[in-house]
Amino acid sequence: MPDSMPTVQQALQQAQARGLARIDAQMLLLHVLDRAAAGRAWLLTHDQEMLGDGQARAYEALCARRQEGEPVAYLVGRKEFYGLDLAVDARVLDPRPDTETLVDWALELMPADGGHALPWRVVDLGTGSGAIALALQSQRTKARVWAVDASADALAVAGANARRLELPLRLVQGSWLQALADQEPFDLIVSNPPYIRSDDPHLADLVHEPLSALASGTDGLDDIRAIIVQAPERLRPEGWLLLEHGWDQAEAVAGLLRAAGFSAVQHRHDLGGIARCTGGQWQGHGSAIPHGSQV
Repeated sequence: MPDSMPTVQQALQQAQARGLARIDAQMLLLHVLDRAAAGRAWLLTHDQEMLGDGQARAYEALCARRQEGEPVAYLVGRKEFYGLDLAVDARVLDPRPDTETLVDWALELMPADGGHALPWRVVDLGTGSGAIALALQSQRTKARVWAVDASADALAVAGANARRLELPLRLVQGSWLQALADQEPFDLIVSNPPYIRSDDPHLADLVHEPLSALASGTDGLDDIRAIIVQAPERLRPEGWLLLEHGWDQAEAVAGLLRAAGFSAVQHRHDLGGIARCTGGQWQGHGSAIPHGSQV
């Protein structure tokens, strides 16, 4: 930053000249000015306001960290997801907009509040910040939603978000569905598991995020395989399993679901037209298992 303090407009121009995306520069400046709640329109209506010395230095430091690849969500400590203001940090993945595709699909399947005799039992595997589970709970307040993660740090973030948003998540630490062996079957299982190949060169650009939440074996499907294998024992007949995956993994995931006995296997596309999620329905074997009998 120059010796004389910049205006809001100048600070944004300097950040973009250094290579920052416009929206990133705006979000960081709103954070420094403690104006995040006001939105980006505030920057336009106050573009000639001067930054204080401390604000200018803090903004310069955040811009430098962003240039090194640190997600904006970590720098500002928050991320909006499905209309919810979530606290996030380096203990969890930065929630991506593409994941809202998974939430949309789950909500299509879940009955509206009061639209089913028994509350639906739903579990989000690898919940991280709790983004998916909290979005579902906020939209279907009568549902009973479990949030599972192997990381105690991640569950601490999800739990804090649930308390602040006053949403009643059931938090469980453990490995995928093995953590829920003592529970009655579920109506719906959703997951955005790790799905990046362990040798993918793009991992080098994601060094600020937890590797365990990103990579999954040589083909990126190790965790998806584990979930698909475990799901039939934890789903009631006609229950659904929905999975987010990589841009080129839709057919492989569909094949794994069919091989495991799932029917009605289908995809959902993100805003870019990419098959981002794949899921199927478990018809079950033998007599139907009563559900909704255990809180």
